[in-house]
Amino acid sequence: MAHERDDENPERVFTLFEANQLIPQLQSHLATVQRRKAILMETRDEIRKASAQADQGGGTPVGAHYVRSLQEISANLHAIHELGVHVKDIDMGLCDFPHLRDGRIVYLCWKLGEKEIRWWHEVTTGYNDRCPLEGPA
Repeated sequence: MAHERDDENPERVFTLFEANQLIPQLQSHLATVQRRKAILMETRDEIRKASAQADQGGGTPVGAHYVRSLQEISANLHAIHELGVHVKDIDMGLCDFPHLRDGRIVYLCWKLGEKEIRWWHEVTTGYNDRCPLEGPA
């Protein structure tokens, strides 16, 4: 049974410190996802050809590599999800952390390449509407 995400009552709420502590793990997981996604993109034409020939035996030398990449992407995204972090964009490495700010749930916003979390946004908005943490709530 699929879980519906409840932005107002997340399973885990992070302090800024807790979220920043996860950045090294997230960097590792997201870098793996991005590398493996690149492999999927490089091999997709070959996989399509093999798939089109499936009724005749199909197959391709890159098949095992493709499947392994899918498995690693899934495992790494699952690991991030288990931490309570929301991946918003794989290519940007964009992640949100549910956070309590002024009595309401908002998202701390971080992307791959940033050394620490310095941004937040409302649960109903996104990356383009993020505000500096020092700014008003």
